[in-house]
Amino acid sequence: MCGIAGILTVNEYQDVLETIIQRMQTAIRHRGPDGSGIYISSEKQVALAHTRLAILDLSPSGHQPMSTADGRYWITFNGEIYNFQQLRSNLLAQGEQFHSQTDTEVILKLYQKMGFNCVDHLRGMFAFALWDDWEKTCFLARDPLGIKPLYYWKSGSTLVFASELRAILASGLPAVNMSRSGLYGYLISGSVPEPYTLIEGVHCLAAGHWLHWQPSGVSIKQYWQISFAPTTISPQEAKEKVREALVDSIQHHFVSDVPVGIFLSGGIDSTIILALAKKTQNKQLRTYSVAFEETEWNEGEIAKKIAKEFGAEHTEYKVTASSAKQLLPKFLEAIDQPSIDGFNTFCVSKVTRQSDTKVVLSGLGGDELFGGYHSFKKIPQMVAWGKQMQAIPLVATGVGVGLARWGTSSKMKRLGDFLQQTPTSAAAYRSFRGIFSHTEACAIAFGTGLCPIAYQYLPDKFLPTNYAIISNYHGQTPTLEDEVSFLELSCYMRNQLLRDSDVMSMSWGLEVRVPLVDRALLEAVASVPSHIRLASGKQLLIAAVPELPKWVINRPKRGFAFPFKQWMTGELRDDFSNVDIPNNIPLKPWYRRWSLTILKYWWERVSK
Repeated sequence: MCGIAGILTVNEYQDVLETIIQRMQTAIRHRGPDGSGIYISSEKQVALAHTRLAILDLSPSGHQPMSTADGRYWITFNGEIYNFQQLRSNLLAQGEQFHSQTDTEVILKLYQKMGFNCVDHLRGMFAFALWDDWEKTCFLARDPLGIKPLYYWKSGSTLVFASELRAILASGLPAVNMSRSGLYGYLISGSVPEPYTLIEGVHCLAAGHWLHWQPSGVSIKQYWQISFAPTTISPQEAKEKVREALVDSIQHHFVSDVPVGIFLSGGIDSTIILALAKKTQNKQLRTYSVAFEETEWNEGEIAKKIAKEFGAEHTEYKVTASSAKQLLPKFLEAIDQPSIDGFNTFCVSKVTRQSDTKVVLSGLGGDELFGGYHSFKKIPQMVAWGKQMQAIPLVATGVGVGLARWGTSSKMKRLGDFLQQTPTSAAAYRSFRGIFSHTEACAIAFGTGLCPIAYQYLPDKFLPTNYAIISNYHGQTPTLEDEVSFLELSCYMRNQLLRDSDVMSMSWGLEVRVPLVDRALLEAVASVPSHIRLASGKQLLIAAVPELPKWVINRPKRGFAFPFKQWMTGELRDDFSNVDIPNNIPLKPWYRRWSLTILKYWWERVSK
């Protein structure tokens, strides 16, 4: 795991290219404390930077940017390729020679042989840029499920890219203006929906896409998409297929030259990771969890019990309101883009890295793929209800307008948004997962001064009610439940959970791997019909792992959450009190105040 950055240009910035790339490298130094490197081509058309967190081949042979022996291809790479040994063996059989034991060199050789199609053979999480010094072109790619981020800014023939938005801004090239699209998406959903960012003109390369730069222009193409294709299969066959895919993914995600730990929250998904790790690994397992003084939120004891059950060496970090207040400044500094999440990963990453662990597995992804959220039940109900209401369109629209304007809660206002739209799963999803309603988001964006745009753009001419988080939704899934799974995977998981996991873990120099967010796993279980795969309570996932203790399975579902509500009305009250928004917009539930406060802190930092 590392940090990458680069500049591609023609007849611009040559005199300051080295200065710019050094600033960008400094901005991502925290991502790679084990080493760093810069490559600048002789014609000064490209500058590549890298900061290294050494996981595979800890020797200097793993130094980046890395080149082929002839100096034609240069790569800066962030991520892990879990099938690199198999790919390396295939290339060796074809006569290739290697000078390191890294997955980075495998990507170089693979690209040398098959060009853009190399991404179809990579299993893992990745974002990389590969420069061809003969053709003077650059190939950038991001992994299929969007585990690793890749941001870019383009102006004329110049393209700037990096692992984090802060490095793009550190280049000093983009103007620091708030993006209307990114801000609206953030207020609606609690995270910034790709491909937007909160900075105008800076974009996130969408998951499963590659970008090709050449002096004459840029082309972007999607090479992979989530697809559910149900076949006739028995519950027993489905269970066996999932079991095999899970074991295979766990084994691949333990590929490392340093010890690998496990985040243990006390829930089903992280326990499954530990149970299968115990089954497949002949080494002492180490687990990490967060505990609280507040009994309602504390899962420390259950995590300890699970660790003991599987013989893991367990480390617990108790977070109090006082310690949270002390950590808050560093957390705010770590934020690359605000969201309503992230502090939990920040805290558990702290204790993990300070225990001399550099790689950790997370149970993230199980709810999205196996139906663990309430959305899998609620959204189909909302769609059915919406269709009944649409039988009398004027009534549906009238009720919707009334709720959106005069609803007494945030939930009622978002429901009003839903009733004014065609009752699709995407519209219901936005209402169900939403933070602020459409009208509220428009009022906040205009009223805070964070978004300096003319009133005529708000709301109808610029911000349609079905905008933002559903931009990647194509509606080509077999069932409503599959559509919900698609939306959870491509919106909530990708825009919030994965992004926060990356940034907050890397702020401590820790690599987080997500074996339940794996292309091979998803493709293996995609053929299981939704009535089996998404059966209530993650029945299929539980059935596939009989090692799970019954006392874990029978516990009520609880997300990995913090007692923010109590803290924000207690010890952290002063830190979250100064929010300037229109008076008629309520700040309850707590995450509304959190989202606006975090946004304010972030904007003050990046715009000064």
